[in-house]
Order: sequence, then structure tokens, then C-alpha cells
Amino acid sequence: MIEHALVRPPGASFVRAISTSGAAIDVALAQAQHAEYRQALAAAGVQVEMLPADERYPDSCFMQDPALVIDGVAIIARLGAASRQGEEAAAAEALTGRFPLARIVPPGTLEGGDVLILPDRVVAGQSGRTNRAGIAQLALALATAEGPRRAAGRAPLPVLEAPVEGYLHLLSAVTHLGEGRLLAVEGFAIPPALAGLEVLRVPAAEAYACNALGIGEKVVLPAGYPQTAALLRAHGFEVLPVPTTEFAKADGGVTCLALVW
Repeated sequence: MIEHALVRPPGASFVRAISTSGAAIDVALAQAQHAEYRQALAAAGVQVEMLPADERYPDSCFMQDPALVIDGVAIIARLGAASRQGEEAAAAEALTGRFPLARIVPPGTLEGGDVLILPDRVVAGQSGRTNRAGIAQLALALATAEGPRRAAGRAPLPVLEAPVEGYLHLLSAVTHLGEGRLLAVEGFAIPPALAGLEVLRVPAAEAYACNALGIGEKVVLPAGYPQTAALLRAHGFEVLPVPTTEFAKADGGVTCLALVW
């Protein structure tokens, strides 16, 4: 279960964040929504640690992408969007001394939004932001890093590849709620790498809500998606809705906003 979240609020430069919609971003509203997001994480029992905003990188509030913590090993990513390369430094600094570090290097690219971490496997999406070289480096890092799994003599988590078509990241289409349950957009073909898991389908009209953050029996969910909220409640989850309209304009959701472990 998630116990810790590293977050960073949006700065004034967030108005220039990468956006496929081109919709104007209200930074003050985004900052207020980020505060509500932090409150939801705390309500779920997560210890929240906040880095200062970094105006050099408009997208740097999306802390999931520049680094990952997998089974006690920190993977410092190499972002596929050129304008975001450099965000990794702050994440690496924050994780140094807490975990063994491994880095993705050229020609590899890897963004955290493409990595679904399960108890028995890691599924990495090959997308416009994450390439096969990055996925191969991720697998090598988990197999060779001096983390707790290796110290205990256990086999490394296998890294399986999944194609991502029509979505920015793998986690735009499917997220893991815990207890072997996936939340997936209606019509999204579950790849073989995710076989054997129960799938709860989000109606296509509420596809954005598929990017949800499961924390034990609680799920942080974008506000305004009643069918998805009802689906989760029907399966025994407590829903913690948070407004994310301004982050949606920058193609981000609730998993994107935190580096969790």
C-alpha cells in the first residue's frame, strides 16, 4: 500500500504546460486544486512531502513521470518530452539516500505514466514517451540494483511490455486499484501483460476518470465522474473526489501528480 507521496505544486509557468487541447490554464485554480489533492492524499493516510514549484519546467507538477520507486529501488527516468528533460534532477536529489538509484540513459526514454507496478510484475507501456530501450533499461535496473529484493535473494520483478496506442500514457487507459483489480477505459484492449486481473470498465464518456489512484480501500478520483464513482463504491471502495480540471487541460490526472511508494 502507498505510504508516501512526493508532490510539487504548479508554478506560474504552468500556463505553458504541454497540452493537446490548447485550453487556457488557470494557474491560481490549479494551485487550489493541487492543495485539495494533497488533502485527499493525507485523508487516505499518505505522508505527503512537497517540493517547491520549479518555474523552469512548466510540467514539473507531474511528479510521477521523472522517477519511480519500484520494490525499494528508485528509477530516475529520462523523459520523452524534450521540454521536460531536466525535471529528473530534483526527483533524484529527493530520493538520494532513501533508495538505491538507477538511471535511464540515452537512447532510452521512460516516463512514469507508462509504468504500471503490480505485486508480481511491472508492465511498461511502449508509447510516444517511452521506448523499448527505456523499458529494457528498466528491466535491467530491477534485475541488478542492490535493493531489498536482491538482498533477500528473491527473483527480480519481471518487466513486461504493452503497446500504447491512442493514449498519452499506459496509465491514461488503465490503472491498478490494488487487490488484483484494474480500472480500464471501456474498449481498451487489455494486453497479455495484464492477464489474470479483474477489470472494472470506465464508460467511454468518463474515460478521463480511469486515471485513478488506489490507496488501500480508498481511491482518489477526479471529481465530476459519477458513473465511475458509483462503480468503485459498488466494489467496496471509498471514493475521494478531487477537482482536476486544470490538470486535465495539460493531459494530466491524479496519478500523474505524485511520485508514490
